[in-house]
Amino acid sequence: MKSDSDTEVLITGASGFIGGALIDSLLADGIGVIGLSRRPEKLQRRFPGIRVVADLNEITADCTIDAVVNLAGEPILDARWSETRKRVLYDSRLDTTRQLVALIERLDTRPATLVSGSAIGFYGSHDSDRVLLEQDDGRACFAHELCRDWEAAAQQAEGLGLRVCLLRTGVVLGQGGALKRMLPPFRLGLGGPIGQGRQWMSWVHLEDMVALIRFLLDHQVLSGVFNATAPEPVTNKTFSQTLGAVLNRPAVLPVPPLMLKLILGEGATLLTEGQRVVPARLLEAGFEFRYPELKPALQSILT
Repeated sequence: MKSDSDTEVLITGASGFIGGALIDSLLADGIGVIGLSRRPEKLQRRFPGIRVVADLNEITADCTIDAVVNLAGEPILDARWSETRKRVLYDSRLDTTRQLVALIERLDTRPATLVSGSAIGFYGSHDSDRVLLEQDDGRACFAHELCRDWEAAAQQAEGLGLRVCLLRTGVVLGQGGALKRMLPPFRLGLGGPIGQGRQWMSWVHLEDMVALIRFLLDHQVLSGVFNATAPEPVTNKTFSQTLGAVLNRPAVLPVPPLMLKLILGEGATLLTEGQRVVPARLLEAGFEFRYPELKPALQSILT
């Protein structure tokens, strides 16, 4: 995407962990941003140079938007998965995506590209060493149904002439996000694997996450599903040991899966099981990860 103040990218979920980092990257290259946020005042204070909206209906039909990045959605593991919570997770993703497609349809000049979020939860939970690629089907569970329907809603934009890229994102590591919640016990030397730690963790560094979004925005021949994960997934035991080593702390105290089940309900399966996901299509397209391996990725964040 060209560096041009007349170029504008609409970002939903703009105040989120990934959204904020993406805005920083775009602004650094002189690219204009329209940010959708439920906390518009806070986002405007952080990024005074962008246009902020609290509702997509604030965007008029004559607005020129060159590309859209859809990152909206309630955090997946911030609360126990009650039926009410699952509805919130579902609606926060599907409703925004449907509203986004409706906005695109009414614009006088439609954007060329939609990069839309999804997650490796599409594949469901796996307790084996099987490598999962973009063409693999998912196992039936709530996470799979959520991601399947979320992706299907975004794909409606193809009928409006847009190139659609779908990001099945793993655990994003950076200053904040999931790592922020993991750090307190590990810093105290109380961290360790979940259960036996055999389940796979598919992760990606925040810098690579932003870079691969920019890569997909720039490469007009690419479309479809992309696994947004580093090429070297690790087991939960390896992740715990590596995080402990980077912090110079022991990481041997296992977390009982039952405890996570009591706290998170059905959502605990995202932690007690896992997926060994590889970004085959990004690698085939020539994307180069700055942090393909876990230890350097954690060192860049924590040291």
